Amino acid sequence: MLLVIDVGNTEITVGLFQGDELTARWRLTTNPDRTPDEWASALSGFLSQAGHSPNEIQAVCLASVAPGVTESLVDGATRATGATPVVIDSRTPLPITLDVDEPLTVGADRIVNTLAAVELYHSDVLVVDFGTATTFDCITADGRFIGGVIMPGLRTSAEQLIRRAAKLPATELVPPDRVIGRRTEECIRAGVLFGTADAVDGLVRRILKEWPGGARPRVVATGGLAHSVAKLTTTIQETAPDLTLHGLRIAARHLRLAW
Repeated sequence: MLLVIDVGNTEITVGLFQGDELTARWRLTTNPDRTPDEWASALSGFLSQAGHSPNEIQAVCLASVAPGVTESLVDGATRATGATPVVIDSRTPLPITLDVDEPLTVGADRIVNTLAAVELYHSDVLVVDFGTATTFDCITADGRFIGGVIMPGLRTSAEQLIRRAAKLPATELVPPDRVIGRRTEECIRAGVLFGTADAVDGLVRRILKEWPGGARPRVVATGGLAHSVAKLTTTIQETAPDLTLHGLRIAARHLRLAW
């Protein structure tokens, strides 16, 4: 079995693969204060809840954009499973090209999104990843990451708004029934969710105008908040919430990990 770990700035997503099938997934808070033993306990607990022993894990593949967590999490995963994780970064030998000015700065999540898009869609793809930041990854059918856009994430924007305005209450990020809110909570949800959806549509349209060769890429949403926003947009064609996890699986195959 293969364990894949996508370490974001806010959340960590863990996936369990049997062959090419994603059989389980879990989410953890990205906490830099956790010790390797605590990470090991959390991962072992997830596997046990799914009816598996940590000893069944034959390989671990990890992508991280949170360096302060990576080392202790790698140590914890090794302790839990006995398999040393392979960490994906811009130097990993994968069949993609980082065709940007500073390839060494491209985040590991964007790298595995590129790999997944190329192998799953076989076409030009624009991946909109809703996480701590909302990223727009521009990928050509021949496996080139040609750049993109980074904007504040949905939850990041909401938290900043609430933190900066003392009288605004925290609210669940669920789309309201109407844009004109009659209560403060509705006003916040309308502003954050509809505002994000319209920003995404605007950026997608701008990106399409600049797309090389005049091609029209497939627009795919992923990330933990993809379902909340994608249905409010007019430009997103498909939602693939586990795209990054599948990218890690595909990376593991290319690196000849066995599971």
